[in-house]
Amino acid sequence: MENQYGICRIAVAPLRAEPSDRAEIVSQLLFGEHVEILQKDERWWLIQNGYDGYQGWMDFRQLAAITQDQFVELQDCKLLSPLSINNELLAADGSLYHLSPGSNIPYFADGHCSVGKEKFRLNFEPHDSSKSDFVQQVEATAKFFQNVPYLWGGRHLFGMDCSGFTQTIFKMLNIKLNRDASQQAEQGELVGFLAECKPGDVAFFDNEEGKITHVGIMLNPNEIIHASAKVKIDPIDDQGIFNRELGVYSHKLRIIKRFVE
Repeated sequence: MENQYGICRIAVAPLRAEPSDRAEIVSQLLFGEHVEILQKDERWWLIQNGYDGYQGWMDFRQLAAITQDQFVELQDCKLLSPLSINNELLAADGSLYHLSPGSNIPYFADGHCSVGKEKFRLNFEPHDSSKSDFVQQVEATAKFFQNVPYLWGGRHLFGMDCSGFTQTIFKMLNIKLNRDASQQAEQGELVGFLAECKPGDVAFFDNEEGKITHVGIMLNPNEIIHASAKVKIDPIDDQGIFNRELGVYSHKLRIIKRFVE
């Protein structure tokens, strides 16, 4: 099959559950993220995100073709768009792309990056995630996204779901999390008690059937930052997250995981 690998050539591209514009958005690709193409159905291609293995259907026009060698090279892309609302790329035709924090900056050199055959000039300095200090930066990184609205499947500055939020924060700090909350819960090391929490530990919450359905980042043993209606800070105890607006516990605590000692 031709063009078995691709790279996202727009700021954000929806991944859908089915090959239709009306289908549920299950996730998103950000600029510069590389994919393997699994199936083609006219203009809809089933892809697998090279970063987290997540699959979804997307419009092939939002991709540029890359080789298998480039796909492998991009597995180690550490340069990202930084924590800013002004991450602009200038295309060859003079148009601008506005990147969300955490977008990949592939093949960066002399102030430019490349996506397929297209070249873009950056108006910002890329963030090198490999030089991040998780312990020192996790709280400020998470708080940058405060008040971003909740969006099912979202991974960008104008809409995130709970696991998209945690995945983005950890990507900025050079730790790879899976896409969904239930998948993320399988990673990391177990923290025995809430009182033992450190900033950056990740708390998971389940529903009545025992399925992990929500995730957030601990700021301290008493506070969590998470995406629920919007990215916000809420109190937490052994029972779960207490929603001040509703006056009830909104999420039941299941487990806490640690990724950095």
